Amino acid sequence: LYHPPHPPHPPHPHQHHRTMRKRLAQFRKLGRTPDHKWAMLRNMVTSLIKHERIVTTLPKAKELRFLADKIIGYAKKDSIHGRQLALRVVREKPVVTKLFEVLGPRYEDRSGGYTRVLKLSRPRRGDNADMAVIEYVDRPGEIRAARVPEKRKERYFNNLREVYESVGIESVER
Repeated sequence: LYHPPHPPHPPHPHQHHRTMRKRLAQFRKLGRTPDHKWAMLRNMVTSLIKHERIVTTLPKAKELRFLADKIIGYAKKDSIHGRQLALRVVREKPVVTKLFEVLGPRYEDRSGGYTRVLKLSRPRRGDNADMAVIEYVDRPGEIRAARVPEKRKERYFNNLREVYESVGIESVER
């Protein structure tokens, strides 16, 4: 006797049908609503520009990198539009001034990689969360010296060559 196969049961209302997430999995949710997460990242980037180094959890630090590097990009261009874009994110006017007058010029010959995330050895006491330090590179008193950007190296060696030639020392090319 032939029994046709049963039709599949409708999914339970609490069961979500799993589809491929594709580009949805781009950023971390950090256990917050998007508005709360954005508010937190804005506060953090403001503090980071102000103090140039902050201690936070590892996932938050990794998420903050994108925003912190993007803001420096605005500061390097130093246009009115860049300033307006930065003011949409950074919460304090004096911090934006510091961004454009101190950090922008500091990174003019570095193309990307303005932040460094260092994982701390001890997790947080209360909830055992991995902690990290996020800081801007190339600043006085940094934990680990940054690599010199190529553009700065070239400029330094060209100036050095001119100084040697003005003194009368010939350059030896290999």
